[in-house]
Amino acid sequence: MNYRLLGRSGLAVSELCLGTMTFGGATSEADSIQMMHRFFDQGGNFLDTADVYVNGRSEEIVGKAIQGRRAEVIVASKVRMKVSDDINGAGVSRKHILDGIDASLRRLNTDYIDLYQMHVWDHATPIEETLRTLDDLVSSGKVRYIGCSNYFAWQLMKSLACSDANRYIRFVSIQPQYSLVSREMDREMMSLCLEENVGVIPWAPLGGGFLTGRYSRVEPDSGRLTAKAGESSWMYRATDKNFVILDTVLQAAAELGVTPAQISLNWLLQRRGITSPIFGASTLEQFEDNMGATGWTMPQDIWSRLDEASSLPSEYPNRFIEKFKRPL
Repeated sequence: MNYRLLGRSGLAVSELCLGTMTFGGATSEADSIQMMHRFFDQGGNFLDTADVYVNGRSEEIVGKAIQGRRAEVIVASKVRMKVSDDINGAGVSRKHILDGIDASLRRLNTDYIDLYQMHVWDHATPIEETLRTLDDLVSSGKVRYIGCSNYFAWQLMKSLACSDANRYIRFVSIQPQYSLVSREMDREMMSLCLEENVGVIPWAPLGGGFLTGRYSRVEPDSGRLTAKAGESSWMYRATDKNFVILDTVLQAAAELGVTPAQISLNWLLQRRGITSPIFGASTLEQFEDNMGATGWTMPQDIWSRLDEASSLPSEYPNRFIEKFKRPL
């Protein structure tokens, strides 16, 4: 397992991050803890959870798994989503963040969270209020670093500018959806993250299971892609372009003697600007398959073939700006 610094911080995280969204739900507590311990034993040190995952059960199970090795593990959690019917039970107001951090710390059975992330932008709360509260949490020791998730590029840049202007703590990372079948972040966000040295820890790096090779062009009657809504619904994944990408993944896997999931994750590991893809696994078998994405380098010609098949179409203003790049 290799390690990378998270954004402009000095925090070293493993090149893969284990996502815990199914822990306590589709994945039993026993399997969840065993999976995390296997992850640690194989060099992984980065876990991602959230207060809303399985109504808080995910955080509770993570808390049990890290006992006795807390200092070795980088725990990331999130706040923003609705956790109660109370009018203030959602958002990133000072009240909700302060309530949320204390609840998460209790469930995790720890006195600090390494990376505390805003789950999605909150239009109702001024960013100054959010960042001042997060700055206070870092000063208090309850949080070590802060990040965001599911932001537009302008929202991230506005946040960074607010932090700089007020000398508040800065977001060191963003957690966006990003994979071979979801590269919308290439339009503006990836170049911003490279410019500002913000770490990128993608969720759904396997396209919600689409890139594992388990699906054909026939709509499935079981599995995640049967969902009628959400990013991993069949409606969003089953496009002509995505099936071309999947065919390219399957061909690459056959050529290299690895699995489609390993191809898809390894492509991300070799992409500039990506820190740690967050992979999820419902079973121990899926976990071991995903862990096989590390420890080898994809040949450049195959990486480029995947990159070309999955790239966004030429769009304004990028195609216009490209004409005027200075050869420095």
